[in-house]
Amino acid sequence: MMILAQNSSTRFAVGAPLLRSSRPTVSAARSARVVVRAERASWLPGSELPSYLKGELPGDFGFDPLRLGEDPAALKWYQQAELQNGRWAMLAAAGILFVDLLGHLGAGGPAAATPWFKASDYTYFAPTSTLFIVELILFAWVEVRRYQDMMKPGSTNQDPIFSQYSLPSGNEPGYPGGIFDPLGYSKGNMAELKLKEIKNARLAMLAVLGFFVQAKTTGKTPLDSLSSHLADPWSNNVFGIEHARLIQ
Repeated sequence: MMILAQNSSTRFAVGAPLLRSSRPTVSAARSARVVVRAERASWLPGSELPSYLKGELPGDFGFDPLRLGEDPAALKWYQQAELQNGRWAMLAAAGILFVDLLGHLGAGGPAAATPWFKASDYTYFAPTSTLFIVELILFAWVEVRRYQDMMKPGSTNQDPIFSQYSLPSGNEPGYPGGIFDPLGYSKGNMAELKLKEIKNARLAMLAVLGFFVQAKTTGKTPLDSLSSHLADPWSNNVFGIEHARLIQ
């Protein structure tokens, strides 16, 4: 005789039929894998996602063709490296475009006298070598503190100089919050903001790389190249530039 047990979400049989059905069939297992794969977005639709990338990290679409993230410690490092480089790239892209726009508007500044990739030739309030050393010291201070927090989360929550400032306990490395979120944007939708940030960070890194290649091949700023392209799209594009370079 078969005894049936049922709750609000599951109905199953106790006895021989349960033993026969306790192991999923090959087709059922394959269907389960397909469902899991369909629930996660992939950078290449239909591709097999790496088993060590479980979709837990912001922006994880299974992209790791060199399998650099197989080591959990290395994956943790790469996550922080991508996040920080992406943030610097967003600042760099905004800064390059902003000073370029000021130069076109005649507002003065480095862009009015020289393009962004020759900003070191501009005369500032202090020698560029001095400014570089100061920036290097500030960078080293921040990066050492960030490294300490990554190795031991929470160890740098208290500011060593300004004791009145501290970060909330339990913060995640790379996402300090607290005084870094004065408007409280991260409350309630942190996962959504993490995804948006990493997507924009990746676009910014590609944009800055494009700015560098553009400056090297054309000697123009982004807005100058955009103006040239809009004036004659069929000639002033990446193919036309490469053709002109080859025939020189």
